[in-house]
Amino acid sequence: MVSMLLVLFFAVTGLTANHPAWVGAPRADTVKGALPATANVNGTWDLLVVSEFVRNANGVTGSITDHGIDGNQGRLAYQGPGYEASVFFDTGTGTYTLTTTSYGLVGVMNDLHKGRHTNIAWNVVIDIAAIVLTLVAVTGLVLQLLIERRRTTALILLGAGVIIGVTLLTLSWH
Repeated sequence: MVSMLLVLFFAVTGLTANHPAWVGAPRADTVKGALPATANVNGTWDLLVVSEFVRNANGVTGSITDHGIDGNQGRLAYQGPGYEASVFFDTGTGTYTLTTTSYGLVGVMNDLHKGRHTNIAWNVVIDIAAIVLTLVAVTGLVLQLLIERRRTTALILLGAGVIIGVTLLTLSWH
């Protein structure tokens, strides 16, 4: 049952990741505001204070993937499964603009399928799923080869699968 659920998850999300138009458009929201005075100490912006303020005030989630201050503008970027957010702020006035983009449940599932914008725990889950599916495939192949009356059919289907797979891989490279 576990392997059936894994195959179902990766099959469905493989289709939706390959055809993003089926899912619909992402939802983008923009918020403007002012950063607290505590974020700027003696003319130096504390990006940790900025980040925590934006997270608490606006519900921003995800991991920080980019940050910095260039001239009169500071920036923070966040990413998580099915989610992106970017904050730009004026270092002179302390005003900021936050843009969040949500790709919905299907976007979350697609990112989980790819292991994109996920943490180490999810990467371990993907590795375990790959090991379980490999074991299921190998034991299925061994069982087919051990059953004498099915061995010929199993070898023919295995050979056909290898030929079709190699052909499709070759065609996809050109």
